[in-house]
Amino acid sequence: MASMDTGAAGLVRRLAAADGAAAHPFHATLIARAAAPRDLGDAVHALCAVHGHHPDLFEIVAGDPAAGPRDWLEAAVAGFAAERLFLANLVAAAGPLPSTPGQAQSETALTAERHALEMLARSERTGVGLGAAAALVWDWTALRQLLAHAADRFGIDVPPSTLPDLAATAAALDSCPAAERAVAFGAQQLFAQHRGLLSLLEARASARGHD
Repeated sequence: MASMDTGAAGLVRRLAAADGAAAHPFHATLIARAAAPRDLGDAVHALCAVHGHHPDLFEIVAGDPAAGPRDWLEAAVAGFAAERLFLANLVAAAGPLPSTPGQAQSETALTAERHALEMLARSERTGVGLGAAAALVWDWTALRQLLAHAADRFGIDVPPSTLPDLAATAAALDSCPAAERAVAFGAQQLFAQHRGLLSLLEARASARGHD
């Protein structure tokens, strides 16, 4: 049985704890009871802009037959398709983007982030795409807290996640012959992109002020 404390899985778990979305201060702000609806709506729109497109990161990684375990990748693709639908429903429930100074720059930053994730997923270095995909499963547990809170605030149901769980993800990582350094690189870059996204959301909330 794979351990989440050793090998590639252990590396990704430790990176998630130190650098994942849950470690960013603004994540705690967004999942708090007092979170402003406009901040939650902004977060939903941003996450959809980054992860709601097709093909998503899992689909791109799964397009490489040598990327990793097929059963895990296929389960991740199917599970994230449902998450994209959840995101789309949330965007509709949240309504228009809140008016925020610097909107054009924010859109540019979100486009750059989506492009960076696509480049990770398409990396020719074996293990990078799998590391990014595994990190997304790990980080989605934190981001889904945010989405569930937003869904509750905007009055829509939260569907159960069908993404592979962390134990299955650890097993997939540890069954892959890719170099741990490549897997770690993919994971680090995914977490860095999510940190950047949360920092952008924090800056946008500050720019809106308390009016």
